[in-house]
Amino acid sequence: MFRQLWLVFCTGIILATIFNIVTPMGLVPLGLSDQISSFFSPPGEDALSLYPTPTPRPRPRIGIVAGHYGYDSGAICADGLTEQSVNLAIATRVRDFLSAEGFDVDLLEEKDKRLTSYRALALVSIHSDSCVYINNEATGFKVAAALASARPDKAQRLVACLTSRYTSATNLRFHAGSITEDMTSYHAFDEIHVETTAAIIEVGFLNLDRQLLTTQPDRIAEGIGQGVLCFIRNEDASMP
Repeated sequence: MFRQLWLVFCTGIILATIFNIVTPMGLVPLGLSDQISSFFSPPGEDALSLYPTPTPRPRPRIGIVAGHYGYDSGAICADGLTEQSVNLAIATRVRDFLSAEGFDVDLLEEKDKRLTSYRALALVSIHSDSCVYINNEATGFKVAAALASARPDKAQRLVACLTSRYTSATNLRFHAGSITEDMTSYHAFDEIHVETTAAIIEVGFLNLDRQLLTTQPDRIAEGIGQGVLCFIRNEDASMP
């Protein structure tokens, strides 16, 4: 079998050589040889330009509002510490945490123009509570969603996830009794796209919780970031 194949191969080479020698160039159709060569040659830049250029798939987007950032100072403590500075330090770390998890994260100002019809998997606005001593019960955090939400089930799930993960990360208690209309009717809730699930979190009181908020912002940020991941990944949102 091998011998027969070898004879056929050799015969083909001989016939092709004779054909090239005795065949006048005029008998070969014009451009045929070039067409044959180009068929077996790798495509050039012009040919490659005919193919569509693959584009990377966009990453999921999350919005983080640093409360009062770019607008005003928020609460001001007796020694000059401002709520805005605390909020911004935490929000920046939340952005970095979620970016490391593979998301595109927008760090937004309080009155950011991008909030108009803003679309994202989730939006969280970060604030801090009063510097003034109220009583020994004025410690802890609170989370709220919009009173009127297109998807109240999703909004409440985001609140549940933030509450669960923030409690675990900070050991602060949920201070439900001090949730105000300013939280449930937060201006951004009316500005963003109806499909964007949003919540606002008061991370703690700048009086009794000040040490935690100012010296451990990474811990605060992780609690918020884990809460957002809990919501997006549909994790168990039950309290620890």
